[in-house]
Parts: sequence; C-alpha cells; structure tokens
Amino acid sequence: MSKRHSAKYKIDRRMGENIWGRPKSPVNKRSYKPGQHGATARGGKLSDFGLQLRAKQKLKGYYGSISEKQFSSLYEEADRLKGNTAENLIGLLESRLDALVYRAKFVPTVFAARQFVNHGHVTVNGKKANIPSYRLRPGDVVQIKEKSRTMALVLEALQSPERDVPEYVDMDPSTMKATFVRIPELSDVPYAAQMEPNLVVEYYAS
Repeated sequence: MSKRHSAKYKIDRRMGENIWGRPKSPVNKRSYKPGQHGATARGGKLSDFGLQLRAKQKLKGYYGSISEKQFSSLYEEADRLKGNTAENLIGLLESRLDALVYRAKFVPTVFAARQFVNHGHVTVNGKKANIPSYRLRPGDVVQIKEKSRTMALVLEALQSPERDVPEYVDMDPSTMKATFVRIPELSDVPYAAQMEPNLVVEYYAS
C-alpha cells in the first residue's frame, strides 16, 4: 500500500467512519482505531473539547490533511468575513483548486487532487496553476491540460459511479473543463460523513 493510501485510510480509522464514502475504506470492515491496541481501546464519552478537536481533525483530514498552519489561517479569514463563520470556512475550503479538481471528478481522491495540481496537469482561466491551495473565484474555469487528458487516473475517475459532481461545479467531460459556479454553503457540499464546522469554530474560539 502506498504511503498516501495508508495515510487516508488511517484518517478513516482514527475518525471511526468512512469520511469520503469510499467502498475500499477499512472502516467498512473494522471500525476500531489504528494502532496496536486499536481493537481493544475503550472509547469513552468525549468532552466538549474532545468533540471540537475531533470535528477539526475530521474536516482538516477530509481536505487531504491540510497543515495546521493553513487550516488555522483559513479559520481566521472565515472569522473576518461577514456572515456565519462556519459557513465561510466551508466556502473557503471548497474554493481551493485541489478541492475543485476533486469535485469535478478529474481524480479519485483529494490526495490525488493535490498531487495532480502540484504536477502541473491543470490550468485556471487558461493559465498554468500548480498550487493546490490556489483560491478560486466564481466564474473561474479549471481545465485539464490536453496532454494529461488520457491519463488512466483521470479516465477512471470520470467514469466512476461513486460520486456525482455538485451543482456549484459545472463540468464538461468532453473538454475536461470545470467552472466554479458559486461558493457553496454547507448544505450544498456532498460530504459522505457529517461535518460540523460549528464545532471547529468553537474549537478555535475557545
């Protein structure tokens, strides 16, 4: 198993749920935590802080284990914006270039999306873009470079029935082009597991 696969499966097992909804997640067979004593460890009731920390770890892990520095910076920006901080945080996370590449089904996982962008396989509005955290604005067009459109990774992801492209992304499979239509709200985002950004806000605000 590759290091990347091992990392994402470990997140699933640590959270005790299949956060991406993948059929191959080990949580589908064993829900206990990873590690030597995972199967026998006692769960216990989490404190309020424990629930907040878990919500933060789950949301951060979902987007490919964003670094704590990046994630806390996103929270601070969400808090400065007008409106609901929890909703703002989700909007900022979904505005990332790697998130759009994943939502458009150009690749099978968020981890693959980060690597795909890093390796220079996409453009934004016709210009080279290789920074996964690049902030998209409504109307921005992301397209796979012509030489990358026949990659097995891409073709398999596009044909996969596991997930659908959400309404805030307009994807044209014939040109492998995706338009970021609008910044979504929490209810728009097709999370396979329940996300609780309100608890994330409480974690940073406490």
